[in-house]
Amino acid sequence: MDLTEARYELVISVDARRSGEYDDVDKQRMRERIYRVLEAAFTHAKVARDAVHMEDRGDGVLLSVVGRIAVTRLLGLWMVEVHENLRDENRGLRVPLGLRVGMHVGPVRHDGRGISGRAVDLACRLADSPLARRLLDAERADLVLVTSQSLYEDVVSSGGKFIEPAHYSSARLELKEGEVTAWFHLPGRPAPEIPTAAPAAPDADRADDVEDVCGADDLDDALGVDGEDRADGPGAHYTVHGDMSQHSDNVYQQPVHIGRITGDAGRRKG
Repeated sequence: MDLTEARYELVISVDARRSGEYDDVDKQRMRERIYRVLEAAFTHAKVARDAVHMEDRGDGVLLSVVGRIAVTRLLGLWMVEVHENLRDENRGLRVPLGLRVGMHVGPVRHDGRGISGRAVDLACRLADSPLARRLLDAERADLVLVTSQSLYEDVVSSGGKFIEPAHYSSARLELKEGEVTAWFHLPGRPAPEIPTAAPAAPDADRADDVEDVCGADDLDDALGVDGEDRADGPGAHYTVHGDMSQHSDNVYQQPVHIGRITGDAGRRKG
């Protein structure tokens, strides 16, 4: 295989919510649950294992799926299976596992150590975006899916089995590479309300070291987001300050909880 050859593939980035809050024993159990959820979903969606590249990311998984597998199957049946499997895993757990999933299709290069390319970077940044984190907590959801604009336009907008474009909401994100539109979906629910962005939090002691965009242990909202003074809904604008692949030793700027929040912040809008 020519290592310089790029192939168009679906890239899927899966991150666990609040992974930095797990101790070593619970983190191992969390990882086991993630793999059970994803692997069972591939089996039930009849996606052959040789069609999937899978890389461990400590608190998540990076995947790419070859072009011979219809993207609609991953966005539709596979996501349904992931959601159902996750709900099964969370039954009886005091602290439910929450997952953020980013998806994008684009050129991917494979080598002996894994995959790379702008498509990989974008999928990872979508899953790791502060807005994805906020939605997962604000909606008390198990799962949030974030797709790129091109994936929404090319696949989601046409609908299909288990794909409901009306159940997606868009928002503008200012990423390291520039401004992009992303589409957010909470499986099993109507289109989510896009919350007004919170003021940027001070972060004078930002770490200088840069980790792989999909490999940071737990990038929290401490990065800070700025938003225009707009109501919820499509067009809400979020600005991410700094490198989304950086973190500050998992030091958060506000109280955090795994899988749930308390007080007014945890109540859904009427």
